[in-house]
Amino acid sequence: MVVPAGGLGTRFLPATKALPKEMVPVGDRPSIQWGIEEAVASGIERAIIVTAPGKELIKAHFAADPDLEGTLRRRGALELAARVEKIAGLCQMEYVVQEEPLGLGHAVHCAAAAVPDEEAVAVMLPDDLFAGEPPLLGQLIQVYESEQCTVLALMRCPRARISRYGVAAVEGEGPVFRVTDVVEKPDPDEAPSDLALMGRYVLTRSVLTELETTGAGAGGEIQLTDAIRRVTQSGKVVGLEFSGRLLDVGTLESWLATNAEIVWRDPELGPMFRAHIQGLELDRG
Repeated sequence: MVVPAGGLGTRFLPATKALPKEMVPVGDRPSIQWGIEEAVASGIERAIIVTAPGKELIKAHFAADPDLEGTLRRRGALELAARVEKIAGLCQMEYVVQEEPLGLGHAVHCAAAAVPDEEAVAVMLPDDLFAGEPPLLGQLIQVYESEQCTVLALMRCPRARISRYGVAAVEGEGPVFRVTDVVEKPDPDEAPSDLALMGRYVLTRSVLTELETTGAGAGGEIQLTDAIRRVTQSGKVVGLEFSGRLLDVGTLESWLATNAEIVWRDPELGPMFRAHIQGLELDRG
């Protein structure tokens, strides 16, 4: 699996001046850990994390820390020590540095050399957390195993927001569609459908090969959707309208909303949080 984590995090500045955006906490752990846990629950055993210069904290988070674990145990915090120890054993971690933030397609291309020939690779964007069962990557992998082609995660999106995403032109009844084209961030009036690409992919070698010659596209960046589009013209690509929900943490507003929802539903923290919010409402009233 490839996890692109080399972006600048400009939407979270100044908080992300030194802290990688992927390390911003969502509940009790960073967003990138939520993604890795989803991947592990989907049967993935190896993750290639594409970082950038200055993002060493991501690697440090997933490294073993015997000193911290020992200190927690000596203090009697055995459950917390076990949770910290588990992080380093989630799966095999490898790191590739993206020297410049040249787009999602470029990030995936940076990791391509570490993907064995002829092997498909899952790609996960840590800006979206998945809520539901089975895990989203697991749903895509199941479709790949039956279709043996690139699989895209698709979600219906209101036309007013469709220009934020890549959008698929599709054929068929669903939930598995034949994808005939993809367009990056189209004008709402020109979008080929209301099915947006949502941060999870299973890519075949054909897409990785196309990235070798894909030039700059929308926003002056190398777009993964441009490489996928070229594959739709000569080969088979499908999209899955998945079950479950994605929780967006890509902007400050959506991150706040996601944190609020997670804490609200937490069996331990939820009652205290709800009481606090209700107290604020009473104070305002």
